[in-house]
Amino acid sequence: MATRWEAAFDLALELGRAAWENAGDVPVGAVVLDAAGAIVAAGANERELTGDPTAHAEVVALRRAAAALGSWRLTGHTLVVTLEPCAMCAGALTAARVARLVYGADDPKAGAVASLWDVVRDPRLPHRVEVTRGIRAADCADLLRAFFAYHRPGR
Repeated sequence: MATRWEAAFDLALELGRAAWENAGDVPVGAVVLDAAGAIVAAGANERELTGDPTAHAEVVALRRAAAALGSWRLTGHTLVVTLEPCAMCAGALTAARVARLVYGADDPKAGAVASLWDVVRDPRLPHRVEVTRGIRAADCADLLRAFFAYHRPGR
């Protein structure tokens, strides 16, 4: 089923695959869209590439979007990402005032949007993010499973 985020998920999956192939990083990709659905910025995990523990796909994409727009406030923007954000990335989404998060696969070990916590909709925070989950979940999960099967055979 096609969604309005199909092209963004295609790009996010492509970026995730490239992060794995080029730097051996966990294949997660993220895309920031403006209110009209145009791509503002994108990124993939770069922890292995840069040696930066905060270089998750979401943070990379948010930094690039802020630079492109000349503002840290991403009000009205959507972040599309292949994997449910962790606590750090969920916090970054709220800090950036992102309007909407659309993600593919749940992360039962570190997910901070639905699996373990719900940081982005916590009423104690000054900003809450609208969430759509499970888009292209099978494609996103398959890519992650292939990565971990390759790196952890027999587990």
